[in-house]
Amino acid sequence: MTERVKKAVELKEKGYNCTQAVVCAYADLVGVDEETAYRVAEGFGSGMGGLRSTCGAVTAMFILVGLKNSSGIPGDKSTRAETYKIVKELARQFEEKNSSIMCRELVGVSGKPKIQSCSECVKDAATFVEKALFSK
Repeated sequence: MTERVKKAVELKEKGYNCTQAVVCAYADLVGVDEETAYRVAEGFGSGMGGLRSTCGAVTAMFILVGLKNSSGIPGDKSTRAETYKIVKELARQFEEKNSSIMCRELVGVSGKPKIQSCSECVKDAATFVEKALFSK
């Protein structure tokens, strides 16, 4: 486990939501200060603001892909296809490992047994995003 992955898990265990933990662990690598990353990511925890929809750790991967890959030029769509391709691949990897990308299914609030802990989801998301975006 790399230092960044460890940091993401530690942040989760300190009380950050899943999205905040992953985004904040890599914020400096995408040109965002940690306070801004924390604030931007807040509404995505617990499966999109407590809705138990897409896992917050998965959402964090998507946020980081956009921050890393987008041209940042309003109206410029030149990076969009590649960004979506990376997002789809990260979602596929996460789902392949954990059987779902849905918070309610992962943490067992859908009437089914728990698949994964939030800290493990954070660890997996950080591992996948680090390999895809920051290992080159």
